[in-house]
Amino acid sequence: MNYQEFFERASDGMSPFPYQARLAEQAWPDVMNVPTGLGKTAAVTLAWLYKRQQLRDEATPRRLVWCLPMRVLAEQTRDAAEQWLEHLGLLGAPGEPGRVSVHLLMGGSDDASAARWAEQPESDMILIGTQDMLLSRALMRGYGMSRFQWPIHFSLLHNDALWVFDEIQLMGSGLPTTAQLEAFRRSLSTAKGARSLWMSATLNPDWLGTVDFRPHLEALSVLELSEEERNSAAVQQRRESSKPLARAEVALTRDNAKSGAAAYIKELVEAVQTAHQPGTQSLVILNTVERAQALYEQLEKACPGRALLVHSRFRQQERARINAALAETEFGDEGRIVVATQAIEAGVDISSRTLFTELAPWASLVQRFGRCNRYGEWNDTGAALYWIDLEAGQSSPYDDETLRAAREKVAALDSATPGQLPVTDEEAPLTSVLRRRDFIALFNTDPDLSGFDVDVSPYIRDADDLDAQVFWRQQPSADQPQPHRDEICRASLSQLKRYMEKRKKHGVTAWQWDSLDGQWKPFHGNVRPGLVLMLDAAHGGYDEAVGFRPEQIKKPVPVAAERDDGTDERFGGDGPSRQSLPVVLSEHLSHVEREARALTSAVALEDEVADRIARAGRWHDVGKAHDVFQRTMTACDQMAENSDRQWAKSPCSGRHERPYFRHELASMLAWLLHHGDEPGADLIAYLVAAHHGKVRMSLRALPDEKSPENPDRRYARGVWEDDRLPPVEVPGETLPETRLRLDLMEMGEGAMGPSWSERVHRLLDEHGPFRLAWYETLVRLADWRASGKEQETES
Repeated sequence: MNYQEFFERASDGMSPFPYQARLAEQAWPDVMNVPTGLGKTAAVTLAWLYKRQQLRDEATPRRLVWCLPMRVLAEQTRDAAEQWLEHLGLLGAPGEPGRVSVHLLMGGSDDASAARWAEQPESDMILIGTQDMLLSRALMRGYGMSRFQWPIHFSLLHNDALWVFDEIQLMGSGLPTTAQLEAFRRSLSTAKGARSLWMSATLNPDWLGTVDFRPHLEALSVLELSEEERNSAAVQQRRESSKPLARAEVALTRDNAKSGAAAYIKELVEAVQTAHQPGTQSLVILNTVERAQALYEQLEKACPGRALLVHSRFRQQERARINAALAETEFGDEGRIVVATQAIEAGVDISSRTLFTELAPWASLVQRFGRCNRYGEWNDTGAALYWIDLEAGQSSPYDDETLRAAREKVAALDSATPGQLPVTDEEAPLTSVLRRRDFIALFNTDPDLSGFDVDVSPYIRDADDLDAQVFWRQQPSADQPQPHRDEICRASLSQLKRYMEKRKKHGVTAWQWDSLDGQWKPFHGNVRPGLVLMLDAAHGGYDEAVGFRPEQIKKPVPVAAERDDGTDERFGGDGPSRQSLPVVLSEHLSHVEREARALTSAVALEDEVADRIARAGRWHDVGKAHDVFQRTMTACDQMAENSDRQWAKSPCSGRHERPYFRHELASMLAWLLHHGDEPGADLIAYLVAAHHGKVRMSLRALPDEKSPENPDRRYARGVWEDDRLPPVEVPGETLPETRLRLDLMEMGEGAMGPSWSERVHRLLDEHGPFRLAWYETLVRLADWRASGKEQETES
């Protein structure tokens, strides 16, 4: 198909705008500056699909990554992409030949499942998520997901990936981070090509001028509408849509903001009801979730059943209901009033006849104006826009100076017609900027013994917009399963602090996952971004129509359906070794080497590195021959009579007699003792050690480890100095009995050469974080694939 036919089939008969066709048929730009309402999401998604599926364009990465500022926009993008793919007959599961899969990356146990998107790096797919979920993964600190999966998501998002950043005026401190990451990929080199595309209807390219990306600004290519396109009838209908603009009689002042802004909300309810037109949709956009919730509650009292609340602090099942309601176009005789926060100002396909908006930064106001008479459908009967002034001191989450500049612009206007609005000339706000040294330091994912990880939140969202995540269980306990993403709800740090303070009388108010012990423990620390906390449903704080509202809602929270995926997230856990069917160790080593060779061929990895990855696969589980591991593998009735063989997998489910025992450390030590002088030995050693994400950059004993009786005997991760591996059959060689040594724990040069820390830092300098994580991921995926096939073929 040519692109005209391709686009029409995908969009159910719509023809592409000329700029959409140029995007599909020419080289990718770096920046796209196109007015709202002209199909930017379709433009990029269908151009990517056309280049990958029709043109087989090798310069187009195989993963399309949509990074969006709001969760509601992420879900809308997912739904649209799936619909286009269905029309084209291309929608499928990960790895299905000739098909493209779509994945919404959120927090929760779905992300830890080996059967999901991350297992198919050679497949075309669309990944969609908020900047919180995607940028935290790109910084090796993925919010709401297993820390042991961080390196995999990091590698897949930085290699063979086309990042698209939409509505960048809403990204805050996340925007300079996107520019810095692009600069790092260019300077540190990736294993597979990756690139970025920034787009917005209110885009100022100077916002991308960070310390490391500034040298690239002049060379950025920009896609814009041509003069002919701007004058076309279809574009003019949108650019010249009638939007009379006036200042609302109600304003937020120091006086009416008291007592939770009760007086302000009462005035606003009256103003909205007066302006609302029967049979139509009105939209009210407020700057905080708390005010939006309060307005919705008062509207529900005044006109029951006519209001809809949209914000970012709902669970998935409630968001699905809200999104379905937003898609409706018939509102009944009385019409509908949508109350929303910034969650609706970007990209959400909604049009209202009447719109109220609180004063916001100019770029945000332009976006909000785009939700009124969006397609010019009210040009004849009349639309109405009202902006609500905010007195100095009432600007949060914005600052007074930013709103002062916006006020000067909007006060001089009597129309918000898109083609007549002033350009966006605001300077980028001052934010934390990720530097190269700090970024490379994030490659170390070892658990911090104090319970804290490096806080990457300043590089992801502005301080006033930071969130944690919560979910509810009826009987919180240490052995509760990991949360499914459908259970999770975002909560602002301030709200969560108030929740904890109000419920102190109940004793334990929240539980946090401890990845060392593999259980939920009472949380008594300070709330911080990225936390995932389990709350007691009996303590209230959430309503299905209002969302997270901890101070007002006392009734028990309806608990979402729990789903335990069986993932073993303990540091010392060996969940993947517990399988229904036992597998002999030597056979498993052979299977993983075979899968590694097939996978490196599929992703076209260079021969020398591909061979080292295959050898790492061949050696990755040699340490399972250790007596500690083998006793665990045969410690159940099904395996009691099979202790004469070495097992890689077994149905026995007990824990190792040594807490935190890591077989991959024993494998790495054995490799270096037998092959440490070979070229590439350190890379192979690292890939062997890192294949579960639990032994990567440091070797140290962990709290509560079982120690040898001899205090001079070194130990780490359950492996003791002078432990002996029995002879092991490795494909192509038979290892004699091996005495394990832990000289690598010591700083500097030792009997085994440089320390482990020095070896890994040399590898990081040689290969860079993107390549090293990519190689690490390929070994892990080969192990996953081999393990899955072993259970299939033997059954």
